[in-house]
Amino acid sequence: MKNPMLELLSFLLDKMFIFLNFKSTCASVTDKNGNRYELSLFERGDLLEVPRTLFVHFGIYLGDNKVAHLIPDILTAFSADKSRIKKVVSNKRLIMGVLAKVASIRVDTVQDFAYGGSIILNHMDRNIRNPPLPLEEVAQRAEKLVGSTSYSLLWNNCEHFVTYCRYGIPVSFQTDKSFVGI
Repeated sequence: MKNPMLELLSFLLDKMFIFLNFKSTCASVTDKNGNRYELSLFERGDLLEVPRTLFVHFGIYLGDNKVAHLIPDILTAFSADKSRIKKVVSNKRLIMGVLAKVASIRVDTVQDFAYGGSIILNHMDRNIRNPPLPLEEVAQRAEKLVGSTSYSLLWNNCEHFVTYCRYGIPVSFQTDKSFVGI
């Protein structure tokens, strides 16, 4: 004769495993290159970092697989066509945006924001004396700033944007490190 308690426990564990497996597959996204991003790790208002070859790119997670980030983009100076501007910013558009000092604070998917890189979460909290603002306030600040803006490597880059949103002060440790003594 089978133990009913053991059967019930087995049934519950089986259902819990199915639920957890379903939750983990629903809470992640994969880009076209097979890079997987676990959205369940991010909260609305989190500061995201993506290391690049020469610099780190920053954004604010808005929830629902969306990230607000400041990115140089020459196309915003020449076109108001949102469907063209919405496409992922190419390296050519980015470099021309840096040279022309034009950018936009835009909302992209986590995959487009990461551009194949790995994402570091809230790493800057250790470096800034100001405590992070409440997460909802951080996200609302980022959303209010979406649109065209000027760009300056030294005074208005993606790091200035996220530190203003999350800590209330626009700073860039990357530019401070790179241009100390110049």
